[in-house]
Amino acid sequence: MYQFSYADIQTDSVADARDRERQLLTRSIDLLIAAREVGPDSMQAIEAVHFMNKVWTAFVEDLGSSDNEFPTELRANLISIALWLLRECEEVRQGRSNNFEGLIEVSQIIRDGIQ
Repeated sequence: MYQFSYADIQTDSVADARDRERQLLTRSIDLLIAAREVGPDSMQAIEAVHFMNKVWTAFVEDLGSSDNEFPTELRANLISIALWLLRECEEVRQGRSNNFEGLIEVSQIIRDGIQ
């Protein structure tokens, strides 16, 4: 019979959650790269911005939760970055920006920092 400690299960759950976060960010980055190639007025741009909005809105909700165990300062910094990303996405959506490169770069930095 298998026996797992609670700590082992909890560690796996955290590792699984981080892996899902990395996968979501990678998908978002891939969509942004495709959108950058064809431009801000494309269907790819709409899809990329919509997906990114969903991802970062969920991240902000999680970071703002009292159940989130990240240190307060880290949570605040990540929320600040998320708000910039969401504002920049809105600028792209409104046709006032085509800063896909900035969105991609910041998303890659966050993704690569998830451990």
